[in-house]
Amino acid sequence: MSIKFSVILPNGATNELAGIVDPVEAYETMTHVAQTAEEVGFDAIFLSDVLWPGDFTGQDASQQLLFECWTTTAALARDTSRVRIGQIVTSNVFRHPALLAKMASTVDVMSHGRLTLGIGSGSPALADQARAYGYEYPDVPQRSRQLREAIQILLAMWTQQEATFEGTSYVVRGAINQPKGIQQPHIPLLIAGNGEHVTLKLVAQYADACNVHGDPATLKHKFAVLKAHCERLGRDYQSIHRTSGSYCIMGETDEQAQAHVPERVRALFGNAALIGSPATIRERIAAYEEAGVQELLLRFPGSGQPDAIRRFAQEFIA
Repeated sequence: MSIKFSVILPNGATNELAGIVDPVEAYETMTHVAQTAEEVGFDAIFLSDVLWPGDFTGQDASQQLLFECWTTTAALARDTSRVRIGQIVTSNVFRHPALLAKMASTVDVMSHGRLTLGIGSGSPALADQARAYGYEYPDVPQRSRQLREAIQILLAMWTQQEATFEGTSYVVRGAINQPKGIQQPHIPLLIAGNGEHVTLKLVAQYADACNVHGDPATLKHKFAVLKAHCERLGRDYQSIHRTSGSYCIMGETDEQAQAHVPERVRALFGNAALIGSPATIRERIAAYEEAGVQELLLRFPGSGQPDAIRRFAQEFIA
């Protein structure tokens, strides 16, 4: 199979670090997962950008440990040496895009050119977190407009000697960004989201990669919408790297694996998740690949993540 595999790290976003009291132990637990993924051949590692832990819907806020996305990204740039590093995804409302561009440029140098910047307008589940931290959290149309402006600023900061942008949400006047990063023509930009009229059009206009969620049938439809946007804009659809996320629990049998599935995971992923025996998981990977996915970003559950990652690699990574 030609599909690539990456790991979404347990930085605490979905309570993966619950029960660990010592923050140093929790950080090293996450780092061990990253280094294991690199060792056994995964293509990339990704971090969630939230401000406190919760479940996949952003509910059930807890006092469990969570490591902030971008400072952790910078640390992982030095804790690893081969895997690509990205975010799934940076919430645009949390950082001004000009500063984010500078942060990303620095991390790209720190990683020797291994960064992918993932960005999105932010899900409704983040509204309470944003407001608790003092950020405004406007409605979806306004967040989408902000994302469009932010993307233009990021690209300007990475490609122009002095970036100038006059928008309704952001203004940048003669901003200098040196160094701009290692990768050429600029740091790869991944835009996440399923919106057919705005987000996928932004992908066609600006992105090097996209992240779309859903079962294979949904993904096939979304990629067809993206391809149509590309055709209207004169963009090569094949130049956009297509990713999606899933959850992975492997057992000797389907029944054994299903017994360990949290209800929130079952509700979110249904029968599309990589849950079951190796044979079942292979079938589901093939369905994702047939739908057009080129890279699967995987969450592995519980404290035994390094062992699960090693076993997955033995089965599915050449």
